[in-house]
Formats: sequence, C-alpha cells, structure tokens
Amino acid sequence: MNGELLKNKKVLVVGMGKSGVAAMDAALDMGAEVSVQDSKKLEEMSPELAGMLRERPVKCWLGEIPEDPASYDMLVLSPGVPPALDFIRRAQESGAEIIGELELAYRAGRGHYIAITGTNGKTTTTTLVGEICRAAGRDTYVVGNIGVAVIDGARSAGDDSWLVTEVSSFQLETVSEFQPEVSAILNLTPDHLNRHGNMENYGAAKARIFARQSSDQYCVVNYDDKLCYSLAADCPAKVVPFSRLEELEFGAYVKDGQIVIRTEEGEMVYICGTDELLIPGAHNLENALAAAAVAYFSGIDGEVIGESLRVFPGVEHRIEPCGEIGGVRFVNDSKGTNPDASIKALEAMKENIILIAGGYDKKSDFTEFAEFFEGRVKKLVLLGVTAEKIKEAAEAQGFSNTVICPDMEACVREAYSGAEPGDVVLLSPACASWDMYDNFEQRGEHFKQCVKNLLP
Repeated sequence: MNGELLKNKKVLVVGMGKSGVAAMDAALDMGAEVSVQDSKKLEEMSPELAGMLRERPVKCWLGEIPEDPASYDMLVLSPGVPPALDFIRRAQESGAEIIGELELAYRAGRGHYIAITGTNGKTTTTTLVGEICRAAGRDTYVVGNIGVAVIDGARSAGDDSWLVTEVSSFQLETVSEFQPEVSAILNLTPDHLNRHGNMENYGAAKARIFARQSSDQYCVVNYDDKLCYSLAADCPAKVVPFSRLEELEFGAYVKDGQIVIRTEEGEMVYICGTDELLIPGAHNLENALAAAAVAYFSGIDGEVIGESLRVFPGVEHRIEPCGEIGGVRFVNDSKGTNPDASIKALEAMKENIILIAGGYDKKSDFTEFAEFFEGRVKKLVLLGVTAEKIKEAAEAQGFSNTVICPDMEACVREAYSGAEPGDVVLLSPACASWDMYDNFEQRGEHFKQCVKNLLP
C-alpha cells in the first residue's frame, strides 16, 4: 500500500460508519493530517466508536460542520453522505478533491479489482464470485458494500490479490480513477430515488462502474433488463451480456437446462445444470449467470466455476431459511430492501405466504409489489414508516387482509398466529431498515431471534 499517498495533506473524513473509520485509519497511516465529521455528537455514538475517536490524533466535528471547509485538500465521504451537502460543495469549490473510501482504496492499494453493482443481487453475486476465486486458488478479499471496508482489503492485498467488491450507487458517485478488471451491472429497478431524484441519475451513477475501464477489460451486463443493458451503450470495456431468457452469440446464458458461456471465439463452455443450483428462484439463476461470466472473463476455468456453483448455499438475510414451527416455515429476507427485491422473494416461494414488510421510506412505489400478492400472500403484516403506504397500495389491488404492528416481535407473533401447517412466514420488507434498525443485518437478526422466542 502507498504509505505516503496523503503525506502532509489535510483530509476530512465525513461519516463515521464502518468505511469512514477505516478511511480515517488509512489516512492517518498515509501521513495525512486528519479531521473527521459526523452528524452524531460524541455522546450519541457507541462507546466503542467514541473511545476510538478519543484515542486517535484527529480533530473531531461531531454534530456540527467544520468551521472552514475550504481549508482541506481532500474530503473522503462515507457512502451514506450526499455529495450535495452545502459544506462539501463549499470545500469542492475551494479546490478540495471529493472522493469516497472506494476511490481511496483503489489509489492506495494493489491487486486486481472485480466490481459488482445493480439494484438487487449484489451481495449474493459478490459472495459467489469470491467463493469461485478462492476455489481457483486466488488470494481473495470480498469487500465493499457487503460489509467489509474496501480499504481494509486494500491495505493487506498484494500485486496478485483479487478484491471482489460489492459497489453501491452511493459509492460510485465519488469515484474518478477506479478501474476494475471486470465490472458487472446486474439489473436496474427503482431504488434510492430519495437520493438520486430519478432513474436517469440513478442509472448514471451505476454506469460510473465502467467509466475508466479499457478495451481489454470486461463489463458483464444483464441482457434481459433492457434499461440496465442500455447503460452499456457507451461502455469502453468489452460488454459481456448474460441472459436467463435468450440464447446469445456471446456471453452467458441457459441452453438445454445448462448454464453455458459462449466465448469471443464461439467456443461453448458448459458450467453446470440449472437444477444443480442450491439457491432458489429465477433471480438467483441470473445471479449465477452473472457470477459465472464475471469469473470466466477474469480468467477462471469453467470447471472450477461449475464446482463452486453446485455447492454455494446462498447468503445470510437473503431468502434464508431460519426455522420451522408446527409445520410453518420461517424465511428471513431482510436483504429485500426495495420492492423489486421483495417481488423476487415472493416469486421464489411455493407455499402460501404470510408476509412481513415495511420500513424506511426511500420514496418507492409499492404498486407493482402489491400486484404480486394475489395468489401468493394470505396475510400482510406491516411495520415501520411505510406501513400505511404499503397498506394503501395493497388495498388498491383489492387485498385487505392486513395488520399493522408496532415492532418486529408483534409482527412475528401476529404472522404465526394466522399461519397453518404448510405456510411460510416471510420477512421481505421491500424497504430499508433505517427507521428502526442500523442496517438490514440487524433487522434480520432480530427477526430470527423473534422466531426463536416463539419456541416453548
């Protein structure tokens, strides 16, 4: 890692989440004069974080903005921090460079990057690609929006390491030099419109993943999602389509029940049977196709890819079985943080569903989500800020078996009380968690604990 990249520079790290703390420590190690800013005051932070900030040689602006934003050479923004904030714009207008932790990691570290974005499926696909890379014997770091700061991997990576990186639209807003060997855009459906404003801006943020790639690098894109595929029209890298629905002249697709890759030379590489996948649902077949294409065009043998796909069990909080009581199955899909993700979860279930949904309002439209209730959802149990909004969308579709509860414990009890043997209680909120939880992982863990509490 470049230990003097920031030597003697004045750096402000904005946002003291996981990536912000990692960026702070990295900037200190690289010789910067570091300040940090967060909307929370010191007494509002966890004891661990508060103690850490007291110990570090940093100037803290907690619960307030810096007195002189123009005095900094660089601002490193956490993903949750909008670049449009007034003090950030003032710093930029005065000459400060505005980047994120992903960009800092790329500049400071070594190794090869694989970068995966999209509205849904990022975590599953990133985890799967990481498993394939490890199976191929690569020194692999699975980092990014998946929960491990990119800079933490970059600080350990060598020249031959591979950093398999889950990348959000928020992270991509602040990249400039970032250049992955292989990028991927899995899909594009409405999400985070409270931040991006409209789908055009959201898509433009996603497209930044390939902006600095070269013609000898690859970008894997969903051919079936036409809005997503249109993003690659100006892609400088070699575009590799994947399709669950059509046979392709080049790329990854399904042929006679097999995942196959057709190479640039027209060679057919058979990966594995679609019925051999352990992860359920059409959306997970798309994730497997994308992962196979990413891994293959990063240089991994098809046989290794197939072996990894056959044993991959999925990821926590994404259609995760978490118990059965009295013939009623419980499934944790807390990772379903937007309507499209939750639609995919509904499609993957075969049983009658008692659905727990609701949470933080990202200005999503729940109409299409509610359209999928007919013939699938027996009962709708809602919580959070969006409870009334989802209820209204459901009623507009003629669905009225709805209960609003104050918290997760009450939701799980209500769901189970109305369930019969053979039913599934599915937590798939179609919303972010930030109205009641720090993150979707915390929400999913609470759901699983509430399920355990039902046991006598």
